[in-house]
Amino acid sequence: MASAEQTKQGFMLSKKHKAGLLNFLSAQGILVFFLICMFAFSLFSEQFLSQSNIMTVVRQASIIGIIAVGVTVVIIGGNLDLSVGSMLSFSTVLVVDLHDKIGPTGAILLMFALTLMLGAVNGFLVGFMRLNSLIVTLAMLSAIQGLVLIYSGGQNVDIANQSDTWFSVFGRGYLMGIAVPVIIFALLAIIVQVVMSFTGYGRRIFAIGGNPVAAVYSGIRKNWCVFSTYLISAFCVACAALVLGSRVMGSQNNVGQGYELLVLAGIILGGTSLLGGAGSIWKTVIGVLILGFIQNGLLLMGYPYYTQWLVTWVIIIIAVWLDLANKRKRLLTSHS
Repeated sequence: MASAEQTKQGFMLSKKHKAGLLNFLSAQGILVFFLICMFAFSLFSEQFLSQSNIMTVVRQASIIGIIAVGVTVVIIGGNLDLSVGSMLSFSTVLVVDLHDKIGPTGAILLMFALTLMLGAVNGFLVGFMRLNSLIVTLAMLSAIQGLVLIYSGGQNVDIANQSDTWFSVFGRGYLMGIAVPVIIFALLAIIVQVVMSFTGYGRRIFAIGGNPVAAVYSGIRKNWCVFSTYLISAFCVACAALVLGSRVMGSQNNVGQGYELLVLAGIILGGTSLLGGAGSIWKTVIGVLILGFIQNGLLLMGYPYYTQWLVTWVIIIIAVWLDLANKRKRLLTSHS
C-alpha cells in the first residue's frame, strides 16, 4: 500500500512538474529560443558574441524594431498595418530631400506631420469606416509608394553637406558609448510597454483585439482606439525614417521595400497573435533581435544573403504553427 501510494504521489508530482514546464515554455519560450540561438551560433563563430558584433547587430535591428513597436500595438488591437514599408520610404525620402531646402529642424517636423497624416488615413478607414485592415493597408502600400515616386520623380535624394549638419546624430551618433538608434529603440519600447501594460488605454486596446463586440458593449470607443493605434504606428515609422535617413544621409525611393515583412516576422516570432488581443512589446523586441542575430550568424558562417529570407520564412511558419498549437493545446489538429 505504501509503495502504491508513493508511486501515485510520484506520478502526480511528475505531472505537476511537466505542466509547470509547459506553462513556462508557453510564457517564456521566445526567450529560451533566443538563448538557444545565441549559444548555437557562438559555437560556429568566435566573433558572434563579441561586444562589437552584438552592438552592430542591435544597431542594425533598431530600425525594424522601432517600426515593430508601433505595429505590435496595431496587431494587439486586432488589425494589421502592411503600409509601413512604403511609409518608411516616403518619410525617409521626404526628410532627406527637405533637409537642404528648409533645414533639418523644419524637415523633421514636416516629415513627422505628414507621416502622422498617412497614419490618420489608415486609422480613419479602418477605425471609422470599418474597412478591412488588410485590404486598406495593402492598398495604402501601393498608394504611398506611388506618392514617393511622384514626389522624387523616380530619383534618389542625398544631403549635400553631410559633414556640416547635426542631422547625422540620429543615425550615426553615440551617447555614453551607446548608439543613438539603439537608445531611440529602447526608449520607444519601454514607453509603449508601460502604456500597454499599466494604463487604461492599453487595457482597452487588448480588450478590442480580444473581443471587439464585448469591448463596444462595455463602453469602449472602439473607433477612436483603433484610430490611435495607427497614429502610434505612423509615429514609430517616422522615428525609424529619422534614424535611417540620418544614417545613410540619403535615400532611394524604395528604401523601405520589404520592411513590412521583416517587421511582421519579428512580431510573430515574438508571440503576438495575429488574431489580436495578445502580445507584448518586450517579446517583439526579442523577436526582432532573434531575426537580427540569425541573419548575422548566417553571414558569419559564410552563407549568402538570400538564405536569410529562406530562414525567415521557416521561422515565421514555425512561430505561427506554435501559436496556433498553443491555442488548440495540441501540435497537430485532428481534422483532415
